[in-house]
Amino acid sequence: MLSYRLPREPSTPRITIWRKLKRLGVAQIGDGVIALPADARTQEQLEWIAEEITEAAGSATIWLAQPTTLAAEKELATTMAAARADEYAHVITAATAATSTPAPERAAASRKLRAELRRIQRRDYFPPPERDTARLAVLDLTTTGTESTEPVADIPVMEQP
Repeated sequence: MLSYRLPREPSTPRITIWRKLKRLGVAQIGDGVIALPADARTQEQLEWIAEEITEAAGSATIWLAQPTTLAAEKELATTMAAARADEYAHVITAATAATSTPAPERAAASRKLRAELRRIQRRDYFPPPERDTARLAVLDLTTTGTESTEPVADIPVMEQP
């Protein structure tokens, strides 16, 4: 967990920090309190962000915490999975829409969506079913029109982070 506080003005550091936290896929527990599953990567990322908060005249503390009930733990995981499910749904919609476009546009959409899948999977700690559906939709987009030369090997594999 990261507990932090930043001055309201100037607003740029607050916005920058929040965007970085969102890219990490945090769950907001309360005002200025966020959570991520504990591993070396997330701890390092939170340490960098905490340092940035301190440099912006704020305060930050990183905590190793564990929900005290199974229900609280499940709620946190469900919240994080639902956020990723929304992101995957966007990819599915975009891939489906792009299947009817001309080959050059389809190839460009495929590259963009593969990159988006990689970004989402970096913050997907509790994969929802939409993860597999999104990957298959992008794979279908990539392979639509057998004349495509797009490699399919770089589409993210469905593994736990």
